[in-house]
Amino acid sequence: MLDLYNGEIITYTIGSRPVYSLVSTMLDQAFKRLTDEDKPLIHQGWHYQMKQYCHALKERGIKQSMSRKGNGYDNAVIKNFFGIMKSEFLYLKEFESIEHFKIELSKYIDYYNNKRIKAKLKGMSPVQYRTHAQQVA
Repeated sequence: MLDLYNGEIITYTIGSRPVYSLVSTMLDQAFKRLTDEDKPLIHQGWHYQMKQYCHALKERGIKQSMSRKGNGYDNAVIKNFFGIMKSEFLYLKEFESIEHFKIELSKYIDYYNNKRIKAKLKGMSPVQYRTHAQQVA
């Protein structure tokens, strides 16, 4: 899950097949970070029509992003992140096992959020940018 404000990866899950528990775990982790003032808009993936998913969002007052069929604009930001991750991480390493991959992915996400600078964030990492904005406000 990526925050459009600063491009920070808020939470992620990984598994060997697409099951709803991946989504529900990720949502629970993301919900823990929200304040009462936050009004998120969540773009969906393969799970967007599942009753459990829709109910979980509605219960927390979260609006689902519902673009027209075939309209990929909502998806562009996360697809861009995946492209960056593949070129900076996935294609450059060899992994000994799934567990090794998970450990290295965790390290990469930490690097991406805390150390990787972005020009559009005034030369700051996503976390630095969020922290700076909170201090200035």
